[in-house]
Parts: sequence; C-alpha cells; structure tokens
Amino acid sequence: MARVVHSYDDPDRFVAGTVGEPGARTFFLQARDGSRLTSVACEKEQVMALAERLDVMLDEVARRFDREPATPAGADDTDPLEQPIEEEFRAGTMTLAWEADAERVVIEVFAVVTGEQVELEETDPVAAALESEESEVFIVRISEEQARAFARRAVALVASGRPSCPFCGRPIDADGHICPRANGYRRHVRE
Repeated sequence: MARVVHSYDDPDRFVAGTVGEPGARTFFLQARDGSRLTSVACEKEQVMALAERLDVMLDEVARRFDREPATPAGADDTDPLEQPIEEEFRAGTMTLAWEADAERVVIEVFAVVTGEQVELEETDPVAAALESEESEVFIVRISEEQARAFARRAVALVASGRPSCPFCGRPIDADGHICPRANGYRRHVRE
C-alpha cells in the first residue's frame, strides 16, 4: 500500500479547531485550499505544543535573520471548522521546519504508528513513521504570518476549555470535581 500524502502549499486556511463540548472535545488540524479540505484529529496537548514551538521557532528566525517578528495580518480567524469534518487519520509524530529560501514554515503531521507496525522503545518515532509505507502524512507550508495566526488561535482554543481548579489545577466539569487539595470537597463551577 502506498503512502498517502495530504500536501498544502500556502493553503487558503490552516487552523486548529474542536468538535464537542469542553471536557469532551475532539481537536483537529484542518487545511483548506479551494474546494480541497483535510482534517486530522489530534490531542489538545499536540495543538498546544505546536503553537508554542511555532512561536519559539519564528522568534528564533527573526533573531537570526535580524528582522522584526511577523505578526498576523487582518482580524483573527474565529470561524468554526469547515464542513464536512472527516478525520483522515489521527496525528502521531509532528515535525516543524523553516524553509529559509521560500521563507515558509513546514509542518508535517504523521499518522499514529501502532504497536504492530513498530516497537517504539527500539525505534525513533519519526523514522518509524517515515519507514511505514502504510502511514499517512499531512504536510502544510505556510507563511510566517499564517503560522503566527495559527499559534494565536490555537492558544485561545486550548484556553477556552473547562476552567481550572484554583487549588489543584485540574479541570472542573460542569458538575464540579473532587479536589484532592480540599480533602475531596466537591467544587462547583460558578456561573
């Protein structure tokens, strides 16, 4: 079986978004170019890590090339994910690179490699994803401005989930939660 590559060069839109209520959300990375649409399911932590690493990388690019850090052009993209949301695959390993010649950020998202395909303890996960002929990969090349806009939206998206308990830091569900720092006292969300 051949590898499936979902590749986008300067897509019309590249965003992180969710489906579902806080506490039961599914996170997606989504790219659209014209009528072509790709949605990849991922974890909240992956979205946050990608946003953080994008900002760090772009700050380093600005420092090394002695220029002002890029800022997103226009208003923030707060629109929901585009329909239909059809999961192509679940994200596993992600890589991030800077193409200096084209001045583009390259994001590669590899499908989760299952235990039957590779022993992760013995192999580098990126190498395993590259060697697996059955894996899928989602490649997006975007400008600095698009990357900053993606990161800004992703940080806001992750922060818009359930509120955190001021004592233990764990998320508080709509019906409260049992806080270990308050000896099991059930805290409720204030409205």
